[in-house]
Amino acid sequence: MEASEDSELCFPQLLNASCIRTKRPHYETLLTNIAVASVSLLTVFLNLLVIISISHFKQLHTPTNLLLLSLAVSDFLVGLLFFFQMMFIDGCWFLGDLMCTVYQYLAYVIASTSAGAMVLISIDRYLAVCHPLLYSTQVTQTRAQLSVCLCWVCSLIFQTLNLQDVLQKPGRFNSCVGECAFVINYVAGLADLLFTFIVPIAVIMVLYVRVFVVAVGQARAIRSHIAAVSLQRSGKVSRTSELKATRTLGVVIVVFLLCLSPYYCVALSGGDTLLNGSTAAFVLCLYYWNSCLNPLIYAFLYPWFKKSVQFIVTCRILQPDSSAANVL
Repeated sequence: MEASEDSELCFPQLLNASCIRTKRPHYETLLTNIAVASVSLLTVFLNLLVIISISHFKQLHTPTNLLLLSLAVSDFLVGLLFFFQMMFIDGCWFLGDLMCTVYQYLAYVIASTSAGAMVLISIDRYLAVCHPLLYSTQVTQTRAQLSVCLCWVCSLIFQTLNLQDVLQKPGRFNSCVGECAFVINYVAGLADLLFTFIVPIAVIMVLYVRVFVVAVGQARAIRSHIAAVSLQRSGKVSRTSELKATRTLGVVIVVFLLCLSPYYCVALSGGDTLLNGSTAAFVLCLYYWNSCLNPLIYAFLYPWFKKSVQFIVTCRILQPDSSAANVL
């Protein structure tokens, strides 16, 4: 790579083998680094609250919350990865080819795991709203745990096969020293598009359309039978709770799709697509931002999350038998 006399190299000692650092005003670089670090810390902190809440309080040990726990773990890892995004601001990667490959591999694994978690959440809501009797007998804690484990294992295996070219020889697609290129060939890109985007979206849309139709009917039925006996009324409270949970998780899924779609629109717009520079930074940051939004959605729409956070920040969670506290 030819560099002009006034250009700044990522590795000056390597001369023309080094990538050229992107020149930006000092204040712009400083503000960008502060923004990235802030979002990363906020994402880690908020999702850690979700992880602690669901893991600690016994009332929250439900199949649905276990799926949310899996999503929170993936979002937590996204927050950690987001720190490395600061290295792409000036176009220089200083951690070497191996760490670049690890970063890329983890990013893809987490993306596919998040998509899998969204599908599991959609299936959970479909059974809870459309088949409540089946849900209470078939959807158990053990089966939810097994589903989550399979989701993570399948994501690891799928992305290992999908990125085998990069994993076998880290840095093979870098054009200069200091670059961390994201490369998707046609076959790998098509597989990633199919199993991480098209299939999950198709399943989610079909299930939630059905859930929406049934939920609307149930909401009308509840409003038209307000003066029922107490036993019937208690049953309506349960159904109302399920409908509220469905609405909340529907918001989570819609936000997820909005944040993930631009990545696939950009990364898979052609055959062999090379993602680096500002385009990669934008679509990846949008995906990372989704991981910060999920806990905020819980905070606004889930009363149990607010109560759990109060226990955590006031250190009441350290008291004996705090796991049995009422947070619902």
